Amino acid sequence: MVKKKRLRLIAEMARKIRAYRELKSRPRESQKYALDYETMKRPHTGKMLPVLAWQDVRRESRLFSLLAGMRLFGVGRLFTRKSWLEDHTEPSYWQITKVKVDYTAENMDHGRAWGILTHKGKQESEVKEVDKVMYHDWRLIPKHMEHQIKDFKPLPEPPVRYVPYPPLLRAMLLAQYKKTVGSVIAEEPALPLKRDVLLNKDYFRKQEQETRRTEGTAV
Repeated sequence: MVKKKRLRLIAEMARKIRAYRELKSRPRESQKYALDYETMKRPHTGKMLPVLAWQDVRRESRLFSLLAGMRLFGVGRLFTRKSWLEDHTEPSYWQITKVKVDYTAENMDHGRAWGILTHKGKQESEVKEVDKVMYHDWRLIPKHMEHQIKDFKPLPEPPVRYVPYPPLLRAMLLAQYKKTVGSVIAEEPALPLKRDVLLNKDYFRKQEQETRRTEGTAV
């Protein structure tokens, strides 16, 4: 007979209590990402922000700094980032669908948010959590511009015509070019996906004749 495993109720209860205390002692988002704007340090970790981020910290806003002052915490509105506006010509933004505010924060400017991401004009189908909400580069898209941004249609991507050579074949091509020319090739060799020549008997016959003309006939 298989011996029944004895239930250790007190040990199980102690494990749950330890897990609960560990969860309660974990710092909240408002404590973890609090910032001293005079010293540019986070009091919880004592780490200083990079010097390149100081200007954005003083001028731009975090996502929840904008959401805290809006009706329904900005659900349904569009938000973009300064870095996206500088890096991409196509519209990139989040449409907020759900917000979970940390009510223990002093100004309720911390928490978690979910939404639908549109990156470079391409909208994703699934709702997911908004990342980097503590960054100081979030901007609210005005109401009168939402219709124009949503109607944007991205241009179709051009077909891929060239792909890089496999590593071994690339090394052979570079070595052969250096041996014949005596210098390193300036452009990276690429393999065309579209075949412009017809690989028939005449093509290989001409290739063989060209090789004999340049290298000579083997003795």
